[in-house]
Amino acid sequence: LYTDILSFNSEHHDLLQVTADEGILRALGSGVPPAAKDYCIIYNSNWISLPNSLDNATFRTLENLTSTVLCSSSEVPPGLMKDKAVAVMRGNCTFLEKARIAQNSGAKMLLIASKTRLSPLSDNKTDFEDVTLPVALIRYSDIVDMQLTLGNEVNVTLYSPPVPEFDCSMVVIFLIAVFTVALGGYWSGVAELENLKAIASPGERETRQKKEENVTFTPVTVILFVVICCVMLVLLYFFYKWLVYVIISVFCLASAMSLYNCLAALVGEIPFGQCRIACCNKNIEVRLIFLAVFCIAAAVVWAVFRNEDRWAWILQDILGVAFCLNFIKTLKMPNFKSCVILLGLLLLYDVFFVFITPFITKNGASIMVEVAAGPFGNSEKLPVVIRVPRLEYSAATLCDMPFSLLGFGDIIVPGLLVAYCRRFDVQTRSSSVYYISCTIAYAIGMVLTFIVLALMKMGQPALLYLVPCTLITSSLVAWRRKEMKKFWKGNSYQVGWRP
Repeated sequence: LYTDILSFNSEHHDLLQVTADEGILRALGSGVPPAAKDYCIIYNSNWISLPNSLDNATFRTLENLTSTVLCSSSEVPPGLMKDKAVAVMRGNCTFLEKARIAQNSGAKMLLIASKTRLSPLSDNKTDFEDVTLPVALIRYSDIVDMQLTLGNEVNVTLYSPPVPEFDCSMVVIFLIAVFTVALGGYWSGVAELENLKAIASPGERETRQKKEENVTFTPVTVILFVVICCVMLVLLYFFYKWLVYVIISVFCLASAMSLYNCLAALVGEIPFGQCRIACCNKNIEVRLIFLAVFCIAAAVVWAVFRNEDRWAWILQDILGVAFCLNFIKTLKMPNFKSCVILLGLLLLYDVFFVFITPFITKNGASIMVEVAAGPFGNSEKLPVVIRVPRLEYSAATLCDMPFSLLGFGDIIVPGLLVAYCRRFDVQTRSSSVYYISCTIAYAIGMVLTFIVLALMKMGQPALLYLVPCTLITSSLVAWRRKEMKKFWKGNSYQVGWRP
C-alpha cells in the first residue's frame, strides 16, 4: 500500500542524484520557420550560471563529434570546434578535462553525451579555474533524435527556467481525491441504508445477505493489515524487478472488477435494457456481460500501453478511482476505535518509511520513494497512484517525471473513516453531519499537504496531515453532539433501527 504524495521533482532516481542541476537545451532546425525541440540537460551551477529564459540565451551551431570522447586535443582536426557547441561522448577522462580541450580549441559550449543514466557533474573545479565553458550532460539518444528530427544543421542554446512554486496539476489531483473520498463514503452510506432496511424487513433480509459483499475490519485484522503492508513494501524494495509485475497483474484484475462494480451500480439504476440469457442455471443480464467485457478490455489496454505517457495516465486514473471507490465501499470499519488504530498505525508506517528509512538504507534514500520511483532505475512503475501531467513547463518536466502523483493510500485510508462517518449518520439519522465534516476535513488536510509540499519542495507523507485533520474533526463532532461513546463503539446500538 503506497501512501506517499510525491513532489514535483521526486523521481530523480532514474536520471540523476538530487545534487544535480537541471536545465533545458533548446534546439532549432534550419527550416523556415525553424522547427524547435527541447531536451533535458544536467549541469553544475557551481561551474557556470545559465540564463533563466531564452531572452538572454545565445544560440550556437552544433558540431556532432560523438564519435570521439575528446580526451586528447589530437582527436579533433584544428578549427572544427571554433565558435560552436560541441557534442562528444563520455570517456575515461573527466568532464573538465574535456571542457579545457574544447575551450582551447575555440568551442563555446560542450555537450557530453551519455548512453547510461545522467549523473551529477562533480569534478574538482579548483584544478580547472581557467575553464569557463558551459558544460552539460545530455542523453546520447537525444543527440540522435535531434539529428533525425531537426536535420544535420542544428543550432542550440542552454537555459534553466526557475522551478514553479506551484503546479496547477495539483488542483486536478485535489479534485479527484476529494471527489473519490466523498463519493466512496456516500456509496458506503447507501449500502448501509439498504442493509438496515433489510434488517428491519424480514422478507428482504435473506436476499440482502446474499448480495452483501462487505468485509469488516476488526482491531486484530487492522494490525495484521498494517504488518502485511510493511512486509510488502520491504519485499518490493529488495525484489522490485520481479514483484512489480505481480503488482501490475493484481492491479489489472482488481481494477477491472472494481470498475465493473462501480458501473454495474449505475447500470442497475437504468430501467431499460434488462433482457436476460440463461447460462449455468442462472439468468444473466446481457448488458452486464457487455459491461464485464468492457471493463476487462479497459484493464488489458492499460496493461499493454501503460508506459505511453500521452494518454495512458487517463486510463490509469479511471481504473484507480474505481479501485479506490470499490475499496472504500467494500471494506467496513465497525467503529471509530478501529479507524483510530488503522489511521494511526498507517500514519506511523508512512512517516517511518519516508523519513526514518533514509538513516537505515545504504544509499540514504527513503524506501517509500525508492519503491515509488523504481529502485535502481527500473523503468516499470507501480500502478498505485493517481497521475496528472504537470501543467507548468520547467526543466523538471523534461528531466524528471512529468506528472504529479497521489498514492491510492492517501485516498483509501482517510476514505474508510469518511465512509464510517457516513454509515454512522445513516444509523443515527444525524443529517450527514459526520460525513460532511469529515469530508471537509479531508479537503483541508489535502490543501495543507500541498502547502507544505510547495514550501519544502520534497515528497511528503500525506497521511501526516490527512490523519490528524480527519480524526480530530470527527472526534470534535462526536464530542460536541455528546455521541462519543456511540461513535467509538459503533455497531452495537443498531438493533433498534426502524425505517
